[in-house]
Amino acid sequence: MMAPVSRFPMEFPSPITTHAHGQTLVIMAKAPRPGMVKTRLTQSLPPTAVTALYRCLLEDTLELARSLSGVEVAMMCPHSDVGELGSLAGDGVQVLAQRGEGLAAGLTSVFAHFAAGHRRVIAFNSDSPHLPASVLINAFQSLAQHDVVIGPTYDGGYYLVGAKAFHPTLFEGDGMGTANALELLRARAQLLALSADFTDPFYDIDVASDLIRLADELRLAPSRASRTAAWLEQWEQAMALLRANM
Repeated sequence: MMAPVSRFPMEFPSPITTHAHGQTLVIMAKAPRPGMVKTRLTQSLPPTAVTALYRCLLEDTLELARSLSGVEVAMMCPHSDVGELGSLAGDGVQVLAQRGEGLAAGLTSVFAHFAAGHRRVIAFNSDSPHLPASVLINAFQSLAQHDVVIGPTYDGGYYLVGAKAFHPTLFEGDGMGTANALELLRARAQLLALSADFTDPFYDIDVASDLIRLADELRLAPSRASRTAAWLEQWEQAMALLRANM
């Protein structure tokens, strides 16, 4: 089922000024390799096309992150991906290997490494570059009054999570990739007596219906994610077939 039409503005200004309080945005990433990224989309598109799409999403996410002034940008990834992602990210972006396997281990690694001295840290997915920058700014600001901030997705997951301290068991039994990942994280925060705030719901790109929605939005405002918009234009015929089969 398609999610409701986004209530967010269609464009975000660049650069965006934030209030510096020691802030880090960490992109949860993988190297763009066939069969390793966005595998659910390969049911509808060739693996090489999906890999190219993911690279566009990731590069547009980096551009979004860099539009935030006063925010350090980093990446967390599997150990085997550090070299490739370091080359992709370029100067000024620290690329770190997570400890352990899976997304829960990656998220734990983010806060273990960065959340020291009440630094505000947000872990952000790599496939929502169309998110308005104001949402990220507000998430950082939310950490002034709350222990954690969570960005829910319409499908029961979350696209960002932030904290200003390391909570070693926050992602235990996280259930990432399941339809109740958000509720599990909410329950875990409550168990740890952490105050939680929530951003507006949004969507990431997991399945064909997500991609169709993104194509509709970027057709009106391609600058929100210019590389992804160019990919969608290149694959316009394939997208038309996806629409016909929905």
